[in-house]
Amino acid sequence: MTTLTRSTLRGATAPDARPVRVTGPRVARLLEAVEGADDTRRAALAAEFWKTAEGLGSPLVEELDGSPGHRVVTFLWRGHRATRYVLLCGNRLADPAHLAGSLLDRVPGTDVWHLGLRLRADHRGSYRLAADISLKEPPPDPDGLQQRLRSLTAFAAADPLNRRTVATRRPESDASVFALPDAPAQPWAERRGTVPAGRVERHRVPGSAPVGDRDAWVYLPPGHERGAGAPLPVVVLCDGDMWFGRLGFGDTLDALIADGALPPLAVVAPDAVDRRTRWRDLGGREPFVGFLADELLPWASGRWPLATDPRRTVVAGQSLGAMTALYAAYLRPDRFGNVLAQSASLWWRPGLPPPAGPKPPVHGTPWLVTRFAAGTARPLRVHLDVGLHEGAMVDHSRALYDALRTTGHRVTYDEFNGGHDYACWHGALADGLVRLLGGPAS
Repeated sequence: MTTLTRSTLRGATAPDARPVRVTGPRVARLLEAVEGADDTRRAALAAEFWKTAEGLGSPLVEELDGSPGHRVVTFLWRGHRATRYVLLCGNRLADPAHLAGSLLDRVPGTDVWHLGLRLRADHRGSYRLAADISLKEPPPDPDGLQQRLRSLTAFAAADPLNRRTVATRRPESDASVFALPDAPAQPWAERRGTVPAGRVERHRVPGSAPVGDRDAWVYLPPGHERGAGAPLPVVVLCDGDMWFGRLGFGDTLDALIADGALPPLAVVAPDAVDRRTRWRDLGGREPFVGFLADELLPWASGRWPLATDPRRTVVAGQSLGAMTALYAAYLRPDRFGNVLAQSASLWWRPGLPPPAGPKPPVHGTPWLVTRFAAGTARPLRVHLDVGLHEGAMVDHSRALYDALRTTGHRVTYDEFNGGHDYACWHGALADGLVRLLGGPAS
């Protein structure tokens, strides 16, 4: 992960992080060995290859001669006679307008399908795979093939040779995860059975229209009893259904507190409900900010001793949730003095319809950046992060960093080598909370 100062932001495009299609050493040796071999020999070579791959796990990660800062990452699929093609659905590793560029190749005469990418050695990401076994012939034209592959993505699933997975917004399908040797450590992401456990509860919070009543998850630290003890720092975290319903973020908080990286704190995390509700509520929506500040937090404070000082309150989110967090602090710095915004959807602006495809382009300065550039009522502490593979969102985040610094806010900013991805956000969310609230006493 790279922490940038203002003087190094411009021109930090990291071209060496771009994926380049290559053939890895093990697949190259297999391709050479099967050339001219008969069917029996090819089957034996493929079986030997799969035995090695199953032992190492997928994807295969191999060093590159002459490029110690990169690795070859080879994604694999074991096909059969009905397999027509296999598609890699990698998080921000492919051009969605040219999905054919993410098709795996078949080693001739075998059941081995492969795609190798040269990636910088600090990359972390998630991916899924989809195999087409339909009886239909492949479309002969590029547009028809693109449409066919786009339909195929709906059937993508985790890699059966990779035990590491991460939850996604598709409850029926997790994604597989890989992390190269120099990827930022995530020491608090895994569950530790040996540390004291906090409580995670789900409640129904009353709210006024248009938000209405909403389910919310509440995390309370180990040993905390209702109504007892000193007021706790509080984090308001968007997308509670993901973070506590699917990603087990309570385990991460337990580890952070046990290690003394964070003080005992409370987290209140409203559900996003569904895609339509999420779009209605998140972004620069004043009604939802009002719900967070004037209904959710007072409801929680009436049940548990929570800090009311904005300096001990964090609002956090990812993507549209990050946009919400930023806008909440912009509108209500009296309530939210700290912001943790990951991969913020700064392309959002008032009046946009729900995006049906690629995000709409931003002409000029993003809407929320112009508002922060005009100043806020109180100074804020802000932590931003964004993935190098997130396209225009990198430039938007850099512009926001500049605006915040110029107007006197305390801001830190990280760029990680990854995409728009919970596999990256999980560790970075923990790191960001430590930046804002770190230490055993806050």
